[in-house]
Amino acid sequence: MYDGGAFGGYTRWAVVFLIIFVLFFLLVPHYQTVCNTVPVN
Repeated sequence: MYDGGAFGGYTRWAVVFLIIFVLFFLLVPHYQTVCNTVPVN
């Protein structure tokens, strides 16, 4: 794993949070449409 430079650890965490944010941003509209189209008892 790359752990060099002054911002090595910070960059790794930034990339991880960026991936999580992108996945969350893409999945939330999908789940909202599913909840709106499928009736919940």
